[in-house]
Amino acid sequence: MDFLLPSYFFDLDTYTHKDLFEPNAHVWTALNRLESYLEKMSFQKQEAIVSPSAYLVNPDQIHLGKGTVVEPGAYIQGPCWIGDRCVVRHGAYIRGFVVTGNDCVIGHDTEIIRSILLDHAHAAHFAYLGQSILGNHVNLGAGTKCANLKLDNRPVSIVVEHQKYQTGLRKLGAIIGDSSQIGCNVVTNPGTLLGKNVLCYPTLNCGGFIPSFHIIKSRAQTMTIPIQRGQNG
Repeated sequence: MDFLLPSYFFDLDTYTHKDLFEPNAHVWTALNRLESYLEKMSFQKQEAIVSPSAYLVNPDQIHLGKGTVVEPGAYIQGPCWIGDRCVVRHGAYIRGFVVTGNDCVIGHDTEIIRSILLDHAHAAHFAYLGQSILGNHVNLGAGTKCANLKLDNRPVSIVVEHQKYQTGLRKLGAIIGDSSQIGCNVVTNPGTLLGKNVLCYPTLNCGGFIPSFHIIKSRAQTMTIPIQRGQNG
């Protein structure tokens, strides 16, 4: 099994935008195709409910699917494709070159740029997604940050089973497989790859490649110790 192919992370059978992914190419190469893919799209606003106080920049390059709701104060910059029955909440900041599937949530104070969301992906509260991919039914807990740039600005590399792969990308966030769940206030390092059904406990910093059906948690324990009080209490 090749741990870096799209099929390891995602079920793409019913995904509207599965052509973004090359079956035999590394999963992160889908991000390289965002610009050319969106250039070929026909953008519409099919019975979407858009607040008059939402900000749509380059509106002729923004697609909003049927039943999608854009709340007051949301900011969407085209080119961008938002699927059916999605919710873009108040204060969301979509900075362009974003493609989502259906039934997605982009929440309050969530910032997204150059990223792909599959069906039912939720980034509902205070998240950051840069150059990232969320699989079907992925949920990001409040405050999740998917960092996309190394401190030394060098291209992102990924190590899987003791072998290093050069992505050639200076910016690469997280690629999170189907049905994985991320706890609140998690920070993922640039180039984090999580397989399907990974559970990441809250407030952690995680990185590298985590295989499917694993739990990420800290060894630290929280202890409750009684306070010793004097006679006068």
